[in-house]
Amino acid sequence: MVNIKGGTRPPWVGLGAAVWLQIASGNAYNFPLYSHSLKSVLGFNQQQLTMLGVANDIGENVGLIPGLVCNKFPPWVVLLIGSFACFFGYGVLWLALSQTVQNLPYWLLWIALCVATNSSAWFSTTVLVTNMRNFPLSRGTVAGVLKGYGGLSAAVYTEVYSALLRNSSSKLLLFLALGVPTLSLLMMYFIRPCTPSLGDDSAESYHFLFVQVASIVLGVYVLTTTILEDIFSLNVLVSYTFLVIMVLLLMAPLAIPLKMTFYPSNRGKMTDVSDQDNVSADKSQPLLTPSSSSANLGSFNEGDEISEVDMLLAEGEGAVKKKRRPRRGEDFKFKEALVKADFWLLFLVYFFGVGSGVTVLNNLAQIGIAQGLHDTKILLSLFSFCNFVGRLGGGVVSEYFVRLKAVPRTVWMTCTQVVMIITYLLFASALNGTLYAATALLGVCYGVQFTTMVPTASELFGLKHFGMIFNFMSLGNPLGAYLFSGLLAGFLYDNEAAKQHSATCLGPNCFRVTFLILAGVCGIGTMPSIVLTMRIKPVYQMLYAGGSFRLPQNSNH
Repeated sequence: MVNIKGGTRPPWVGLGAAVWLQIASGNAYNFPLYSHSLKSVLGFNQQQLTMLGVANDIGENVGLIPGLVCNKFPPWVVLLIGSFACFFGYGVLWLALSQTVQNLPYWLLWIALCVATNSSAWFSTTVLVTNMRNFPLSRGTVAGVLKGYGGLSAAVYTEVYSALLRNSSSKLLLFLALGVPTLSLLMMYFIRPCTPSLGDDSAESYHFLFVQVASIVLGVYVLTTTILEDIFSLNVLVSYTFLVIMVLLLMAPLAIPLKMTFYPSNRGKMTDVSDQDNVSADKSQPLLTPSSSSANLGSFNEGDEISEVDMLLAEGEGAVKKKRRPRRGEDFKFKEALVKADFWLLFLVYFFGVGSGVTVLNNLAQIGIAQGLHDTKILLSLFSFCNFVGRLGGGVVSEYFVRLKAVPRTVWMTCTQVVMIITYLLFASALNGTLYAATALLGVCYGVQFTTMVPTASELFGLKHFGMIFNFMSLGNPLGAYLFSGLLAGFLYDNEAAKQHSATCLGPNCFRVTFLILAGVCGIGTMPSIVLTMRIKPVYQMLYAGGSFRLPQNSNH
């Protein structure tokens, strides 16, 4: 780990670079922008298309290998692998859609999409793990900010798709194949681990507030410009102006390290001096006072045998710590976490919430067309903005209540699943004006599920092996996509289209049964969520007893 204090510039430079990489990691959200072109140009039916959507979600969320690699290698290695995956995967898809290479087999496109969107797992794992370790006392806020920008990425890509690429799906795939890896290569130097600052810093909270406000301004701006471009026919100059302003807003988090450069705080210098004094004091004082029993252990390193009585005496006096399994709130190894009931309860809650939501996201273009909407870009942009609001708001609200009353973050997962039941019933009703409202509500709930799971997993099982644990939880997304989107939604859609003797299904019946089933799924999901909340309440009372997060004694991040 690089010996840089958490209150200095590098962690904030890294957070600013992480914002761009989180936008890049949202490349998987672009599937609705080019899915209809894949269907029409390559002649796929809806079930084939939804299975490609499953490949999209598998690639995005299967991050066990990135989680393992990020604990063994520096962040730039993980980002480099993600860049190669993005280049090769989207490159093959571009060759097929642009018909540069014709008659590519379906299985090859399926694998290519998996590889392409797997870059998202490499990017997001790197920035999340690195930044949550750099700011361990603000992990809920960090998760909310980074996941918020990730949720906003679909709206950013939609802006690029409209203004720069002029609504061309093949150009979008080429942009993803070349532009995203280039961005990753430019930013990889700035994503690096720093020694975290473990004391309360009022300036840090103001810095995070600035980043949150900047992200809200960006979200409102992107949604507004997308609506304007949808309503009015804007010329190229205006579109490019919108794009430039968006890029400037994305650079806003870098204002923090710039401010720290030109207006350095005296507090940071004082902290560094006191830290050095503490280190020198630690060096001058022995960590343990020898006891009679520890003296008996003096020959242990020389290979001598120790009597069982001496070992028990040493353990009793604290000279030797007896090895024990970690408690909730401490650092778990991945295998240790797997045998915990709370681990699987959190997985189930996430599976029911996000797994059902991703079904709507994968079929969003077809849902809009079925209900008579010709331009579905506005739906994706609306979902993206509300997803961002849910992610950022979920992080802020859960952080506020967990510090105020030690309220477990999973309370908000329960609440949003109840709202999702109502949302799916709105979709199923297909009443006039409900499509946009339901899309917005689902986006918020989907975002809250994402941003709540991340800090919850880190608080229950620690940050040491967080990359593996977080990415295993993320498997709930592609599993839900396969069951609810690939096997259910696509099958029912094609059946209804066959009744209409058309390749494109029109009318509310195309997805009505799917939405009713998803409402039932979320109803089931509220039960493990309530159980989990009750089980982990004592853990949160222990971690946040004084109104701020306390690192467990055995944590070693």
